[in-house]
Amino acid sequence: MTDCEKALNDFISYIIVEKGLSKNTILAYKADVLKFINFAEKKLISLENFEHNDITDFLWELKTKALKPRSIFRVIESLRQFYKFLNLEDLSENNPTLYLAAPRIPENLPNILTFDEVNLLLDSVNGNDEMHIRNKAMLELLYATGLRVSELINLKFSDINLEDCFLRIIGKGSKERLVPFGNKAKFFIGIYLKKRKPCLSVDDHIFISRLGKKLSRIEFWRQLKNIAKNAGINKNITPHTLRHSFSSHLLKGGADIRFVQEMLGHASITTTQIYTHLDNDRIVQQHRKFHPRG
Repeated sequence: MTDCEKALNDFISYIIVEKGLSKNTILAYKADVLKFINFAEKKLISLENFEHNDITDFLWELKTKALKPRSIFRVIESLRQFYKFLNLEDLSENNPTLYLAAPRIPENLPNILTFDEVNLLLDSVNGNDEMHIRNKAMLELLYATGLRVSELINLKFSDINLEDCFLRIIGKGSKERLVPFGNKAKFFIGIYLKKRKPCLSVDDHIFISRLGKKLSRIEFWRQLKNIAKNAGINKNITPHTLRHSFSSHLLKGGADIRFVQEMLGHASITTTQIYTHLDNDRIVQQHRKFHPRG
């Protein structure tokens, strides 16, 4: 094992133990730093001797491979954390990332459904068999709580308090939060549990497939696509669309942004603040309607 490989392995161990990052974030950091190490070895430059211009050359090479600004931004953050670790462990006195300028990232506002579209989507699932009732319960719960799809499909009986209407969720970074839901979701979950067949696996997942096994995120995504198509909704809908819609509708209704942040499990309120920018069209319409020179 080379010194670079050992440094990378030690860095990954460090962020797992010290940072409590999600599995996907850790894998992304590892992939970013590995690309950097391969570049350094190709250029015959040690981590200690890497300079600001060398980092710039590395990032330029990524850009020529059509890496998007958001991905380059993540690479820069990965390298900053890597060199911070090297400095902390006295593995390098050098830090060529100190004065790196992050690329400008265009603000991509999330796709959301209107109130009417959500009602249309939810009301279109009206079958009485187990799978229709399961889909209805999942959609009602997703819109009622703003869960991530991974959190939804991994729900277990030990995570839900149906009587008091709240969920115990272990989100990104193994952070626990309590999420309430309303009577509509409670009603359809109750109906589903009465129709639900026994689970064939040892796990006690609430939402299961026709075969009695844990439901996959891909299968639920396909079901959602078909439901939206049958409802006549032409937008590109994913499970995350309902999470975005949940957030936006709460804020439009006057909910406190910190309450929404807590419900979503966002570590930073700046992540939640993007939903405060989604109401621009309504603001323009109101201005045109009521301003004397509109």
